Amino acid sequence: MKKKKKGLKIAVIILFCLVAAGLGALGYYLYEQANSGLFFDGTTLNGYDVTGKSCKEVLLILEKDYSAPKLELKEKGETAKTLTLEDMGYTIDQTKLLSNIQSCMREQNLKLLFSLMDGNTFEVEIPFTFDEAVFEASVTAAGLAQPRTSSIDASLEFNGTEYYIEPEVYGNEMDDADLRVMVKDYVDRIVANNRPQKDSSLDIPESFYFLPAVTQDDGEMNALMNIYNAYCKAKITITFGEEKEVIDWSVIQEWLDIADGEASLREEEIYNYAYDLAARYDTLYYQRDFTTHDGQTISFESGDYGYQIDKDAEAEQLIQDIHANTETEREPVYAVKGYKRNGRDDICGNYVEVNLSQQHLWFYKDGELIVETDIVSGLPRDGRGTVTGIFGIPYKKSPEVLKGDTWEEDVTYWMPFHDGQGLHDAPWRSSFGGGIYQSNGSHGCVNLPSEAARIIYENMEERMPIILYY
Repeated sequence: MKKKKKGLKIAVIILFCLVAAGLGALGYYLYEQANSGLFFDGTTLNGYDVTGKSCKEVLLILEKDYSAPKLELKEKGETAKTLTLEDMGYTIDQTKLLSNIQSCMREQNLKLLFSLMDGNTFEVEIPFTFDEAVFEASVTAAGLAQPRTSSIDASLEFNGTEYYIEPEVYGNEMDDADLRVMVKDYVDRIVANNRPQKDSSLDIPESFYFLPAVTQDDGEMNALMNIYNAYCKAKITITFGEEKEVIDWSVIQEWLDIADGEASLREEEIYNYAYDLAARYDTLYYQRDFTTHDGQTISFESGDYGYQIDKDAEAEQLIQDIHANTETEREPVYAVKGYKRNGRDDICGNYVEVNLSQQHLWFYKDGELIVETDIVSGLPRDGRGTVTGIFGIPYKKSPEVLKGDTWEEDVTYWMPFHDGQGLHDAPWRSSFGGGIYQSNGSHGCVNLPSEAARIIYENMEERMPIILYY
């Protein structure tokens, strides 16, 4: 009996020792595991099997995979730019992520035995930092593969003949802010997802493009084109011999009032133009200098010869010509016309010159001397003296009967110039020139030898000037 009790006691001691040894071994094992710094078998973190891995090893795995996704920006189906998260200023905060992983490790160790038996499933946040400066430098319209072109408004153009509308051009410039908002919103969703993402693409919508402000169907521009084309073909060339004044579209458009799609001419300005034209080109009643056949210069305060524009009629004609919208070349509307002009020169080498002191006449046509002759002018008393000045010869007549209060003469060639005075043949005279006029002068007319009178008459044309002086 004693032997049995002793044997049982020994067995208990042995069992106790074995249990103690087992527990010691288990305790040592658990201690070793808790201090290994590794995740236990069967442990997953964010879906990754992290068995036997340290926190830093897990950090590197997560950092690599979560930073890997690339974003392809596409424009009209073509690759515009490919960006990594880092390119866009998104980087993983290693310190925070390591801390999150270490928290999982601590949790594992707190429930050591259960962790060893069943493993653990952990989820951690992947913390990203965002550098806005890097993002803005990387995400720009200018940085895309396709060159940027500006949208161009439709415009009203002139081809030298008429106006037309140059259609608008649609470009691809955009506001960087729109592009950045779209990209950031998309990337924020990627990094907020707690699983690693694949490469993805994002289409840039054409709605981002700046549109032309004015298109070819713009009502106001089309109305303006129609108005301009109703006037722009008008070109009025007013001739003053070789000198010309041109009223074309560059002038006419300054005379237009346009409002509510309608146009009207500022007629007051057209009248002002006609008056200015007269001020520059009228020669009637103006002081002028005349160079005689021998080179002397004689000044005339005024004269009855020259050109005078009918200012109001010219303005009205201009208005009609502008509304006609065609090309016109014409003389101005004259109230009084001379024979020929070139600018302000209204003699142009065509004139009769009479020196009353020398009693001599020269007749020039187109700058060539046709005839010169002695004359007899009016008796310089009793109101019979020949007038001086510049006059136009309004007409010629052959034959003619000249009549005074007490006399009457038949002449073959008659060319009047002022108040009953004129040029004519004087077949009753046998001599001309010298001082005859002082004692036997005419009643004011310029008497000519018949042959000279014939030559002058045959070459004389309406409104040719005659210049008489002492």
